[in-house]
Order: sequence, then C-alpha cells, then structure tokens
Amino acid sequence: MAVSLKRPFDFAIAVPASLTSDTPHLREKTFRIGFIGRAAAIFRVDEIIVYPDMPYTNQKSDIRLIQTILSYMETPQYLRRRLFRIVPELQNAGTLPPLRTPHHPTANKTENLTLNEYREGVVLSHSKEGSLIDIGVEQPALVKAATLRINTRATVKIAELGKHPKAVLVNPKEIKAYWGYKVSVSNVLFGQLLKKRRFDLVIATSRKGKPIATILDELRERWKNSNRTLVAFGAPTQGLYEIAAHEHIKLNDLADFVVNFIPNQAAETVRTEEAVYSALSILNTLNKQ
Repeated sequence: MAVSLKRPFDFAIAVPASLTSDTPHLREKTFRIGFIGRAAAIFRVDEIIVYPDMPYTNQKSDIRLIQTILSYMETPQYLRRRLFRIVPELQNAGTLPPLRTPHHPTANKTENLTLNEYREGVVLSHSKEGSLIDIGVEQPALVKAATLRINTRATVKIAELGKHPKAVLVNPKEIKAYWGYKVSVSNVLFGQLLKKRRFDLVIATSRKGKPIATILDELRERWKNSNRTLVAFGAPTQGLYEIAAHEHIKLNDLADFVVNFIPNQAAETVRTEEAVYSALSILNTLNKQ
C-alpha cells in the first residue's frame, strides 16, 4: 500500500448535522455519509467536525448517526467488534466502503508483522508485565509497564517480533504516514464554532462565493502558511450564508475566503458530499509535493 505523507498542518472539515436530511432511508443516509468518510481519507483530513445548523431544532439523532458511521469507518476492521455495540445507526454498515489507509492494515498474522510497524489496537487486559493489546493478529501485543484502561484504543509501534510480540505506545501525531481522522461534534452553532476553535485559515464553500480561479494564487499563499485550516460546507436545504444568518452574522466576517469551487455548475444543486470531493480535490493541488 502506498503511504501518503501528512500535511505539515492540521486540516479539518466541517459538515452540517442536516447532511442527509433530504434522504428518508437509513441505507441511503449511510451511503452518503460513507462518501464523506472516503473523501476525508483520500485527501488526508485530520478532523471532521459535525456542527448543528438548525437552531431551535433537535438534531441529536442526526448528529449521532453521522458521528457513529464516520467513527466506525475510521476504526480498523479488526477493532470494530470490540469498540462498537450493535446499534440502529450501523444497521447498513456493511455497505460502507473500506478506507484502505495505512492504519487499516490487511495483514492479520503475527508472522507478517514488521519491526517498527505502527498499529492501532484496543486494550484487552492487564498483567504484572503491562497491558495486552489486540493489534489485529493471533496474539495480543504486550506493552510493558503500562496500565491502560480496558477496551480503550491505543496506537503502538512493534518493538519485538515473535509469537508473542511486544510494542510501545506512541503518539499518532509522530507518525509520518496519514493516520486517519477523528470525529468531533460541536455543541455550538457554526459562527460560535469558528470563534471557539481559532483556526488561522477558514475557507467557506458557497455557490455565491468567488470563483476559485480568481483567488487561487492568494489562497495558495495562505494555504502554505496555515497551521490550522478549516474547510466548511453547507447543508442540502441551506448554504453557509443562510446558516450564518441564523446567528445574525455575515459569512464574510467568519471566513477568510468564501469560494465557489464549482463555477458554472449545470445541476441546480450540488449535494454536500459532492461539494466535499470537488473542494478537497482542488485544494489537494495546493499541497507541497
């Protein structure tokens, strides 16, 4: 598998809780959320933020659905049964496409492990020597002198091979390969989210924004110098201008750029997941090679 390098900055996208509000059936909702997860993996997104976009409306079930499916997708297959219960939101999880990212290895034999290989695992038990962690092979790996909470996820590096492998804990941020995304839920509206998180570059996507070609050079310069970037997307029934207006805020006061990534679109509307692929594919060309 090709190993894609991380960007030198934190890269997040924000999607609305009403992402699939125009889709009545769970199967189709799952399919559309799956597109978002795949896009995040393809374009090396570090964080997906789900934000409420309908004030005075209870969106808890919508948020839970998106969060559960995206988190399930990001979790390596060999850990899913341990970390996820049988819940209605995952009824159609079998239709989700695999991410095939570096932290989703296909090798499932102890003999196929390599020294200094990174693996995601879940803590099974403790012993006098340390913690035993399921890393997706026949035998758990021992992390010496570590007492970790059972059933929690951990990132490790293989330190010793053999029938009973040993590993050490590592911080995922230290890994040079892309190591998946995390899913966050905002408990505040869009404008408050931006004020709270303090991104140094905010790109809002909108049909009413400036055509990407007219600001590409300026955007490229800001992109290269950014440490924390957010790309925000609107909902099926309302764009970011309308979402910001709920808070009596102008979108141009919230974002550094409001960009139309699909100028001259022929379709009357562009779905959120389609906008995600369009925007991220263009922004991907701005990365340093």
